[in-house]
Amino acid sequence: MSSSRHVPVMLQRCLDLLAPALEGPDPVVVDCTLGLGGHSEALLERFPEARLVALDRDKEALRLSGERLAAYGERATLVHAVYDELPDVLHKLGIARVRGVLFDLGVSSMQLDEADRGFAYAQDAPLDMRMDQTTGAGAAEVLNTYPPGELVRILRAYGEEKQAKRIVAAVVREREKEPFSNSARLVELIRDALPQAAKRTGGNPAKRTFQALRIEVNGELSVLERAIPAAVKTLDVGGRIAVLSYHSLEDRLVKQVFAAGAATTAPPGLPVVPERYQPRLKLLTRGAELPTEEEIAENRRAAPARLRGAQRIREDVE
Repeated sequence: MSSSRHVPVMLQRCLDLLAPALEGPDPVVVDCTLGLGGHSEALLERFPEARLVALDRDKEALRLSGERLAAYGERATLVHAVYDELPDVLHKLGIARVRGVLFDLGVSSMQLDEADRGFAYAQDAPLDMRMDQTTGAGAAEVLNTYPPGELVRILRAYGEEKQAKRIVAAVVREREKEPFSNSARLVELIRDALPQAAKRTGGNPAKRTFQALRIEVNGELSVLERAIPAAVKTLDVGGRIAVLSYHSLEDRLVKQVFAAGAATTAPPGLPVVPERYQPRLKLLTRGAELPTEEEIAENRRAAPARLRGAQRIREDVE
């Protein structure tokens, strides 16, 4: 897939949010979700003094981005890692603190556009959905082997699917006849299982189930729960973090970590709040910022994006 087809989401706003932290001498900035390298390339271009560390669990994304960023030479270090491994990655590189961190969560354009990855419900493909195809169980294995109660939990918790029981009952019936292997059969099953009223709203009726399977296969929420606090800890005082999320579960996690960091932990009623109870973060966005109508018109994948930013204003005091 050519990088020219890849439009980074809310690119200008992400750069502007991070800019005050990256304009000093020799800043290190981390792109925790390299993908096809659109955000990373823009960071290297706009901040010529910056050194970039970029992570991705997808080896094909790393290969393609490596070609795209080759011209930047040693300024760009690309690492095959999941983003909750950021502290280990920085430790191995001998980097103590960074000035900026960017997360662009969810599925990359490349993963959606490569039919054989099985992320998209609009085309028939093997039910894989692994972001790192070298490890772990794919979506077909989840569908074919998980107990019904566990599948219902996943669809409700990760897909916010109200019809989870109906869908799972149909899956269990069908998998006994023949295991699932391709996405088209699952999409058809979901259409048949849902009542008419549920099919009239919210786009493709398979969307929520596919989201739930993808989150389960890649452990996305548990990884994110570890990754955001870990990333905040790597920030220098004055350093900034920007996070793009694409569904309410991700955005809620980010909001909770940022809100906790921006709150005082002092017991109520203290006349003076001691240093150890002072907020560690300052929020840079009022709630979550949304893409503009113009951006959504140019790039429909930007539509569900929610951007939050925060600045590190204090060291942790043990």
